[in-house]
Amino acid sequence: MKRLPLLSAPTLLLLTLACVASAAPAKDTWLSVRTKNFLLVGNADADKISQVGVRLEQFRAGLLQLFPQAALSVSAPTTVVVFKDDAAYQPFKPLYQGKPQTHVAGYFQAGEDVNYITVNIERREAENPFGLIFHEYTHLLMRHLMRGAPVWFNEGVAEYYSTFALTDGDKRIALGRPLANHVRRLRQQFMPLADLLRVTHDAPAYNEREQSDLFYAESWALVHYLWQDDKGARASQLARFSELCAAGRTLEDSFRQAFGLDLATMELALRRYVQHNSYRVQYLAAARPLAFDAALETRLLTEAEAQAYLADLLFHTNRAAEAEARLQHALALAPDLPIAQATLGIIRVRQQRYGEAVAALQQAVAADPRNYLAHYYLAEALHRQTLGPGNIIVRYPPQLAARMRTELQQTIELNPLYADAYHLLALLDLVNEVELPAATELLLRARQLNPDEPLYGLTLAKVYIRREQFAAARDLLEQLMRSDSGDSPVRAETRVTLKLVNSYVEQVAKLKLGEAAPLPRDDERAPPDATPPLEPVKLMIKRRAEGEYVRGLLTQIECTGGASVVFYVQAAARLYKFHADALNRVRLVAYVPGRTNTFVSCGPIKPDMLVIFTYRPSRQPRALYDGEAIAADLISQDMEVEP
Repeated sequence: MKRLPLLSAPTLLLLTLACVASAAPAKDTWLSVRTKNFLLVGNADADKISQVGVRLEQFRAGLLQLFPQAALSVSAPTTVVVFKDDAAYQPFKPLYQGKPQTHVAGYFQAGEDVNYITVNIERREAENPFGLIFHEYTHLLMRHLMRGAPVWFNEGVAEYYSTFALTDGDKRIALGRPLANHVRRLRQQFMPLADLLRVTHDAPAYNEREQSDLFYAESWALVHYLWQDDKGARASQLARFSELCAAGRTLEDSFRQAFGLDLATMELALRRYVQHNSYRVQYLAAARPLAFDAALETRLLTEAEAQAYLADLLFHTNRAAEAEARLQHALALAPDLPIAQATLGIIRVRQQRYGEAVAALQQAVAADPRNYLAHYYLAEALHRQTLGPGNIIVRYPPQLAARMRTELQQTIELNPLYADAYHLLALLDLVNEVELPAATELLLRARQLNPDEPLYGLTLAKVYIRREQFAAARDLLEQLMRSDSGDSPVRAETRVTLKLVNSYVEQVAKLKLGEAAPLPRDDERAPPDATPPLEPVKLMIKRRAEGEYVRGLLTQIECTGGASVVFYVQAAARLYKFHADALNRVRLVAYVPGRTNTFVSCGPIKPDMLVIFTYRPSRQPRALYDGEAIAADLISQDMEVEP
């Protein structure tokens, strides 16, 4: 999108915007303001939107002074939507049990591709609207610094930093100022500490106005106490508490081990801290002048652009139907609008309508070559189009692989902090078995940018396996199993992959042990008490009990009409054909390091795969197929089936 030149001073900026605003009714005026690290769009007054951008830049710089490593957590860009009043904000408020949360004046929505902050600038103007904005941005910066942090900690820290202010001519940063509404609330009521620590994102105490006020107040007070008590000695204990909780320890055990006392004692200390009302302010020297007023790029948005931004916000808050309706309106006004085409393409990817996604994203890339998300999702759509039934693939065709590589490299060039692009590019190399050392580096970078994503680690382990670095693969898989206690598909695949690696390494060790004890020569006579040499050990897999099997080369998987498939297996001089109603009805297991059941798809198999193919024989003498497929076990040359 074409943008106006950078304006040199705030005075010129406001003068220009005043002229632009006079050309249209205020309610219809949407502006965009771009700072160094933020894109702001809004229908509020121009000076208010600009002020939000400047203050956010100051806050970001100040917080990164305290936590330099937080910068790595912001791999996706941040868009701030500034609404002029509650009526304009109402359709975009977060939902709770299907209804808008009317009391909400702003929220933060993290995303893999873009983070959103929304704020009603009018709602809290009598207080400090920037406190809300700072609260929401703290969530973005802190979400990777303490993995598995409980809800009370996330909200307490965000409230603590919401008091950010510059003093002494912007030379000092002030943090931890008392929040009057929290102080008043805690004088009226106190939540048992055990109840506070157990609050989750879907609990009434977090979502309902009558209860959430107390939850936020007490979370703020607890963080304030822990960070300032004993001159900050408890800050490291807080980090330890979060680690123990993330590792699956009980709340009580985690608290006792981290803080060296039980919940009752801590609650008594917190009550005493609140009663004394001695909330100290923390002052820090600013590392450099925090002035950003001159670095603003501002322009008037068309109605189509405004609708496209609002649609993207709705899409990222899981309201795809509402988002698509606004996108269709935007495209009716401006059929070639890049942001609308890009968002529509992303929606089509999520809907698994990949042909339409590719078409929309190609238009978006052509219209705006600097839209890194359009490049990435075009590569993602091409990737998804290639997957066979059950999301299984053998190899990317050369022409498609080249196109994907171009789009992903362009994504990384435009946004070097976008972790998903590194992962998909590494997956492309892994599947096609090219540039595996480069794939390793790509995945290490992706994990550095987003250490909380277990899929990156799983893919890296597969690259290690393909490179026959089994010890590294096993260490990484074990680490992933320890850090992820959920029951996600990624964890399930991690568990299976670790089991296969352990089995293979164990059998190879046995094989080497057998080879290390050679049989004596004919002219050698072993002492009577010598241990007889070990027989060479073969790598064995269990025979499946539910059918017959044939050992041969899997050469092709033919997808016939509908979901029906035919497997072609060449065994000696005979070509077998086995039928299945669907590809995902056949169990595919890999016993060969580097091959997993995610890399098989319809079409010719190049190179051929050695398999033990289990099937149910056909009972008809002139049947079209040799039998019904049950399972295909991918094996290596030295593997046999147990008798």
